[in-house]
Amino acid sequence: MAKRDNTLVFSEYKIPRAIAALAVPSMLGMLINIVYNLADTFFVGQTNNANQVAAVSVSMPLFLLLLAVGNLFGVGGCAFVSRSLGEGNREKIKTISSFCIYGGIIVGVIMAVIFVAFRRPLLYVIGASDNTIDFACDYLFWIALGAPFSVTAIMTGNLIRGEGAAKQSMFGMIIGQVANIILDPIFILGTGDKLFGISMPFGFDFGVAGAAMATVIGNILSVLYFLVYFLKGKSILSISPKRFSGKNGIAKGVVSVGMPAALNNLLMSLSNIVINMFLIKYGDSAVAAMGVALKANMLVTMLQIGLGQGIQPLVGYCYGARNFARMKSSIIFSMVCNILIGASVTVFYIVFREQVIRLFIDDARVVEYGVKMLTALMTPGFAIGIMFIINFAFQGMGKGIQSLILAVGRQGLVYLPVLIVMDKAVGLEGLIWAQPTADFVCIVVSIMMFAVTMKKLKKQQIK
Repeated sequence: MAKRDNTLVFSEYKIPRAIAALAVPSMLGMLINIVYNLADTFFVGQTNNANQVAAVSVSMPLFLLLLAVGNLFGVGGCAFVSRSLGEGNREKIKTISSFCIYGGIIVGVIMAVIFVAFRRPLLYVIGASDNTIDFACDYLFWIALGAPFSVTAIMTGNLIRGEGAAKQSMFGMIIGQVANIILDPIFILGTGDKLFGISMPFGFDFGVAGAAMATVIGNILSVLYFLVYFLKGKSILSISPKRFSGKNGIAKGVVSVGMPAALNNLLMSLSNIVINMFLIKYGDSAVAAMGVALKANMLVTMLQIGLGQGIQPLVGYCYGARNFARMKSSIIFSMVCNILIGASVTVFYIVFREQVIRLFIDDARVVEYGVKMLTALMTPGFAIGIMFIINFAFQGMGKGIQSLILAVGRQGLVYLPVLIVMDKAVGLEGLIWAQPTADFVCIVVSIMMFAVTMKKLKKQQIK
């Protein structure tokens, strides 16, 4: 019955209902993901040590590499599974899922070894200072130990959305993230430390390392949930190692769509490294402020990405079934929803930007920088969701090149040159406004690409 219901979501539900069924769980999962990401910075900020907050920001690019690998196999696998489901090829789906799961685990183990062995030189290269290096090393050590679980949790959560199991994907994410949020203050703060004006009855006082430990434990719990989901036998996916194979177009089909998604995370990592390297000349307070502003900005971007992720398997199924009219209507409806979400959150943040920054750390210099940075980052918030919808739509259609162009543009080909030019021309203000400038350019490009793609599909359908 569960399998049949998943198919009905793709093929027979009215568009608003289908999008609600698929996107709302994804968005709720993203909302918890935002809280979980903000929790690390918030609780570390309660130490009132700007160097520890900066250490989390400096280490984030390496954590994004793990997210990139999870998305390589997870997003690529999700899109491939949904298209194959639309084509009616269920045996192929089992091979796809096995390839993604074991491929992700293998790469996660390799990355764990590299991060543990070379964490100090890696952190210096990406912008750690002598004031933050020891804190950053402590944080990255535990993140590295949990790398296989982090990759597997991200990958599996994405993968099972391909068969329409949006609620199960959400539950798996939430279990790990809620555990992380609960453990954060216990691991980071010490007995007697103040939290919301109340003394902690107990705490391990691990500082920034405690934030990483909580993250790892949360990801382990998520993996255990997904394992139970598979063992119940209701999924059309397979975790059997006997099914593992990259032949007959399996590896190509996963990587062609997963690579742009992974590259987006890699370029986010690179852009964070570059911005930290540029900001360090303005002091550790500027680095910490950008880290806080970026995490606060995640509220609008992650909600909009969550909606995009939710409709991706619907787009993939419709594309596989050659139902282009339903596919286009789903994409347009989702764009409108994202515009409303973006506009609402942007207004809230602009009005309460200083309070938002102070929520994380009450350091006058960090707050001064953070208010300017958050204002700039939120400027394209009302429209950036259009690009996210189009990008996930391209992934659902299996159009890796178009998705790659958008990924490379926003975080690479457009952003990095703008960053360099604006830094030389305007200084700190230029660094602050570089990302919003790149976002507006990429929004326009994405709309043009979508119009061209739909025109070509219309011609194919007429033939």
